[in-house]
Amino acid sequence: MRLFLAIVVCKLLRFIGGLIGKGSSLPGQFALKVCPNALGRVKLPGTIIAVTGSNGKTSTVEMTAAILTADGKRVVYNKEGSNQIEGVATLILSHCTLGGRLRGDVLLLESDERYARHTFQWFHPTHFVITNLYRDQLTRNGHPEWVYDAVKAAIHPETTLVLNADDPLVSCFARNHDPDKVKWFGLDQCAVSTKEHRGVYHDGARCPVCKGRMEYSCYHYAHIGHWSCPHCGHRRHDTDFSVTALDLKEGKVTINGETDISLAFKSIYNVYNILAAWSVCALAGVEPGVMAGVINNYMLKNGRMITFRLGNHRGTLLTSKHENSVAYDTNLGYIAGTDKPCTVLVIVDAISRKYFTGETSWLWDIDFDRLNCEHVQKVMLYGKYCNDLAVRFKYTHVPADKVEVGERVATAAEYLRENGDEDVYVITCFSDRDKLLSLAEKD
Repeated sequence: MRLFLAIVVCKLLRFIGGLIGKGSSLPGQFALKVCPNALGRVKLPGTIIAVTGSNGKTSTVEMTAAILTADGKRVVYNKEGSNQIEGVATLILSHCTLGGRLRGDVLLLESDERYARHTFQWFHPTHFVITNLYRDQLTRNGHPEWVYDAVKAAIHPETTLVLNADDPLVSCFARNHDPDKVKWFGLDQCAVSTKEHRGVYHDGARCPVCKGRMEYSCYHYAHIGHWSCPHCGHRRHDTDFSVTALDLKEGKVTINGETDISLAFKSIYNVYNILAAWSVCALAGVEPGVMAGVINNYMLKNGRMITFRLGNHRGTLLTSKHENSVAYDTNLGYIAGTDKPCTVLVIVDAISRKYFTGETSWLWDIDFDRLNCEHVQKVMLYGKYCNDLAVRFKYTHVPADKVEVGERVATAAEYLRENGDEDVYVITCFSDRDKLLSLAEKD
């Protein structure tokens, strides 16, 4: 009876929340008060896929859902990205029959890396994709190794792990796990690879196992690449799913030496997200032709990349998580890789939409020197923390006469609407993006 009441409460609150545009986690919160073990009592499908990591969760889940749906499967997944236990409870219970059976062939979950252990105490995924672990939201997450410990507590021995072989810390999840239940994805050395590390800091400099100095034969970005520890033997594993050729300029990717895919968004992040989705869908039995048909020129619908018009400017907003320097660096690298004259607008107005913090030390982890290139004609620093940005830029090689500082986002939008016609790139987080988009015309 308690499970029945929890499902009814969740469905009712979900319906009301839908009418007012809210309700991705509150229904689950109340349902769990009615029946605390509801997630352990519902009947779930035979395939349960979870995706976690510092970056790429939402995009990987979206593409995985699109592929599985194209393959004829009924997929239940958290489109809103509400990925803590209350949001997962809302998703599952609102898609259950009153008898407690989930209506779907696949349950696909984006899972917050810090709270996965709470969700998966009641059930465990058949497949667990772990994308990467970086410095992320220092005030919440501390060090990546702390996040590793939190995720480790959520892993069940019977779960098949789908791991990024190019991340030394993620690779540690395979230690003491059944090797037959670990699958690996990664990039071969390709045109984007470098011999030298680029970035303000190097989280892969030391082995996560023995703390000895790590050796790299190549870097793809940040500490992601081909690595090995000569001291304890921790090394990059051979991959089951690989990007065997990559040309970001042309937007071309080859997977496993057989399937060519065109990129709508020419970012190394996008490549890894595609490969993660490809890997778990292949393990779920989807044929390469079906996957390629979905992923080819796939445009994400989750708001990570949005095009807009502002006056005579064609704009592209690249969502970059505040407090996550790797997210910023990859988008700065994307801008640096273009060759048309452009203006870059960086907005830091509210650091988080979930909690308050005025901590901006993470700005010093971002490689803003990537904007020191000829085609970047102007850099605009706006928002409440514009002065923190301005101080950070004083320690870059970006010429001072290219930098403009202001607090009001509306002022930046007004200036762009009335001046120039070059491309505009906006780098900001979910907490701040609508402050500009509400003043622009979306494509």
